[in-house]
Amino acid sequence: MLEILTGIVSGIVSGTGMGGGTILILVLSGFMGIEQHVAQASNIVFFIPTSIVAIIVSTKQKLINYKVGTLIAITGTVGAIIGSILASKIDSQNLKKYFGIFLGLIALYEIFGYFKEYISKRNMHTKK
Repeated sequence: MLEILTGIVSGIVSGTGMGGGTILILVLSGFMGIEQHVAQASNIVFFIPTSIVAIIVSTKQKLINYKVGTLIAITGTVGAIIGSILASKIDSQNLKKYFGIFLGLIALYEIFGYFKEYISKRNMHTKK
């Protein structure tokens, strides 16, 4: 049952463009006891169909910049090859730590971005 709920929530988050794989990896490795390498590899299998659906929906809504998207896809593919090779050489415990640090950095970025936007909007309203 946890797998189904995780898939649904990760799919919803993935469909919004926020990276449902992050939730998937966290649940698989943190709550289900699956080794970090296996959780990250399982995320790749999850990523393919959810990405295809998101591409179809975004294309219908004319939200995709194909020039930028193609460049990012090509360079991202190169990065994925490098990252996969690096990840396979890192032991599971360290990989889990690095993933946690990555999540922490993303959280800080989002929190500071929220406050920056909040302050900017507040300053616009007080200048009136």
